[in-house]
Amino acid sequence: MSWQSVRILVDSKTAEPLSDALMEVGALSVSLEDADAGTVDETPLFGEPDYPTAELWPHSIAVVLLEADADVAAILAAAAELAGITAPTQYTVDTVAEQDWVRLTQSQFDPIPISPRLWIVPTWHDAPDSSAINLKLDPGLAFGTGSHPTTRLCLRWLDENLRGGETVLDYGCGSGILAIAAVKLGAARVDGVDIDAQAVTASCDNAALNEVSAHFCLPNAFAPGQYDIVVANILTNPLKGMAPLLAGRVRTGGKLVLSGILAEQAEDVMAVYREWFAFDAPTLDEGWVRLSGIKQ
Repeated sequence: MSWQSVRILVDSKTAEPLSDALMEVGALSVSLEDADAGTVDETPLFGEPDYPTAELWPHSIAVVLLEADADVAAILAAAAELAGITAPTQYTVDTVAEQDWVRLTQSQFDPIPISPRLWIVPTWHDAPDSSAINLKLDPGLAFGTGSHPTTRLCLRWLDENLRGGETVLDYGCGSGILAIAAVKLGAARVDGVDIDAQAVTASCDNAALNEVSAHFCLPNAFAPGQYDIVVANILTNPLKGMAPLLAGRVRTGGKLVLSGILAEQAEDVMAVYREWFAFDAPTLDEGWVRLSGIKQ
């Protein structure tokens, strides 16, 4: 079995209407890419919940997947008419052969070294160092597989600062990776909270896979209490809004670790939290920062 992959050059005004129309007239999928990716004109887009990006790239490529026998020109004409725009003429068509998508996906995820003693290892790989602390984790529905800089930043902090016996809260636990690492690094009690029920389920499954004991729940089931360490790898605007909540969960003298923050947003976040915390200098990784502070 095979499919047709059509790449269409579109501008920011027509990209979304055309994409929606293509799905209406029979496209199997449509995705948008920056047409200037890899050039000096490449433009990163960053958005957060309730704070979406205002526009798409000035020049985009709509990547459309069609059945092998689909009439490309007819589908593009029908979609353009539905969207009320001129039919695109700048496009290319390639054949996409059937593949073992599971194996292809797995091949893109190798073990990730966090430190000399801490690794993230997909279940289909052997651990590169069997004597290390190996976190078993596969890509899934929840955020946090260890490949993102913010996850690595938080894992490195835990690796460098946990001494054993601490109580730890992972707020916005995603896959549960930070909570699981905390247990394996010696924390005495670890809780995780997420607003997404799928994340809670994924975290429970991953804890079982790693044979560790941690408690995960939705916010409405979260019991009162304070912790030695609170880690929150979320996004800037939610972090700013949750400052009183997170500060209240850290005991006096306890530590707060925040990430999901772009470098240019670090000062804004620290300004909100300085009412409660004295911060260390931010730690940077690929344009993202980790903030850590002690509750005064």
